[in-house]
Amino acid sequence: MDAGEYLKLLLDARRLAVLGAVAAAPRTAAEAAAQAGVGERDAVKALAPLVQGGVVVRDGETYRLVPEALRELAAELPQPAPPDPRVLMGMTEQEQAILARFFSGERLVEVPAARAKRLVVLERLALDLEPGRRYVEREVNEILARYRDDYTTLRRLLVDEGFLDRDGRHYWRSGGRIDPALD
Repeated sequence: MDAGEYLKLLLDARRLAVLGAVAAAPRTAAEAAAQAGVGERDAVKALAPLVQGGVVVRDGETYRLVPEALRELAAELPQPAPPDPRVLMGMTEQEQAILARFFSGERLVEVPAARAKRLVVLERLALDLEPGRRYVEREVNEILARYRDDYTTLRRLLVDEGFLDRDGRHYWRSGGRIDPALD
């Protein structure tokens, strides 16, 4: 079974529920069925292709997940592009590791939920805004849109976290480090 076939199998809600039950703990078909809220016959039908594909094994009456098989399938999936070197420039190794998890190429694929990680991402974005310069909103939007289509959220986060300040018409950089390339 390849990763694509496995993902197609999981599009079936009953199969996914039964697999979830077996993933939580080894179970008999009856136990998996009860946990997933399906009939025992449906549970056996749901598990059969997963057993054939090697993702689940059957030991006597008990089914269990094979985590190694899932890791192998995951390795087959397309991996995101590494962050663009420009994204990492001027950042510490620890910050680069954080940025590598959230950037693909030059695109920010996800805004971190954890504040400490989000601050690293915002610090990086703030480096694209020149200290001392006043920007109209459209200019800030153009800079941030290079990283993410939802530039309004990025702009709001930069203001909320003190990297940008604003008055009625202009924005300016009010926090963050200075890009060493500008010195």
